[in-house]
Amino acid sequence: MACDTGAKPIEKKEESSENQNIIENKKEENMSSSLVLRKVPEFKMEAYDAKSGHYTEVSSEDYKGKWHVVCFYPADFTFVCPTEIAAMNAKYNEFQELGVEILAVSTDTKFSHKRFVETEPLLKGLKLTIGADSTGAVSRAFGVMIEEEGIALRGRFLINPEGTVVAQEVQAPMVGRNVNEFLRQVRAWQHAEKTGEVCPAGWVPGKKTLPVNTDVEQMTGRVGDYITVEEIMS
Repeated sequence: MACDTGAKPIEKKEESSENQNIIENKKEENMSSSLVLRKVPEFKMEAYDAKSGHYTEVSSEDYKGKWHVVCFYPADFTFVCPTEIAAMNAKYNEFQELGVEILAVSTDTKFSHKRFVETEPLLKGLKLTIGADSTGAVSRAFGVMIEEEGIALRGRFLINPEGTVVAQEVQAPMVGRNVNEFLRQVRAWQHAEKTGEVCPAGWVPGKKTLPVNTDVEQMTGRVGDYITVEEIMS
């Protein structure tokens, strides 16, 4: 299932009965439900630091105490993937201003990452670090590994400084994600955690929030007294 194929269901291979119980147990271990409100999985892997042009190693320890995003993509040298990486890179300075670190990850090796960055025109001037999850261990820990293909789904996880996953988006490979919408979510999450207020649909800085931290009883069943559909959609 690469970026140039349709969203076809993954065909499961028939297994012998003696292996079935082992496989079912393995599925439960690997196919986790949402990571939202859970601690981010610990990880360590080789990586390519495109900013310095050198190989390095990254781990979950590097991001402790920081807002950060872990973005999985299917593979180097595909088609949608470089557009997503380039889009994240185009907003790199805005993420930095928000104190957000970015880690891209695929199951390719660090050598593949280096060559990919050096040859793909869209990745000229890339500042991101790309993790090399060549064993698939990190993708499995985050629940995005496609075992039959040896690649990861498009999974994006936002983690707060306490190490809690506050948002995740996972989708099939054929459609790229929207970095502007993700930046909006980051700003909303940071505002909510800082103020205790909650952010309505589509919230951006300067728009109304819902002050449940001070007016929860008055707001119960009366949200429309605080905000209109027109304000939400504007």
